[in-house]
Amino acid sequence: MKPKSNQAAVGSVQCDNTTMNLLKVNDFVAKAIRDRLPGILVVNICSSPGSGKTTLLQETGKRLKDRLNMAVLVGDPETERDAIRMRDVGINALQIVTGGMCHIEAQMIYQALDHLDLTGVDVLIIENVGNLVCPAAFDLGEDYRVTVLASTEGDDKPRKYPRMFLTSELLLVSKADLLPYVPFSVEAVTEDARAVNADIEVITLSSLKGEGMDAWCAWLEEKVQEKKASLIPA
Repeated sequence: MKPKSNQAAVGSVQCDNTTMNLLKVNDFVAKAIRDRLPGILVVNICSSPGSGKTTLLQETGKRLKDRLNMAVLVGDPETERDAIRMRDVGINALQIVTGGMCHIEAQMIYQALDHLDLTGVDVLIIENVGNLVCPAAFDLGEDYRVTVLASTEGDDKPRKYPRMFLTSELLLVSKADLLPYVPFSVEAVTEDARAVNADIEVITLSSLKGEGMDAWCAWLEEKVQEKKASLIPA
């Protein structure tokens, strides 16, 4: 796991003092979130709109309900539809309505924690706003950032949006059941993602058909156990 705060941007990027101050304040709140949730694994899931994040989390909740206690914070510019979908399958979920903002900021997460029952929760998943640009700059106090890329989006995204892949520990290639029908190469996207971030892991999955879901759930369970083990005094 690597820190998200103050990560260098890829390429030549100019930031004014206002932007830098905003990110410093965000990093301060992100640290406060980590301090507030010492025993809960926090995973920030990012993607473009329509990648299948919500369906993925619904299926994840169904599979892990007897093994992990999962809670979800869902970010969208408007409506509570995704949080309702979570609750429909028994997942403890709360919607964050950003009011048009293209990302979630740490302050939104910190405030939302007061309204979400985290008693006994093992893993808190943040479903970020669908966007591969803005969310990459904002640490939300997560332990891991996961990027979901659908086979229907094209395999050129790691080079186009490098910061998102640079700051992610895991890439999930979703909608694998459509791979025979779309011009998408898992090998090419893996190569490009690892050219940006040599340490990124890659799992190919289909939430609807079940392919790769065991590997994804095992990844989550492993990270939960690692987080709990980190609290045990040496």
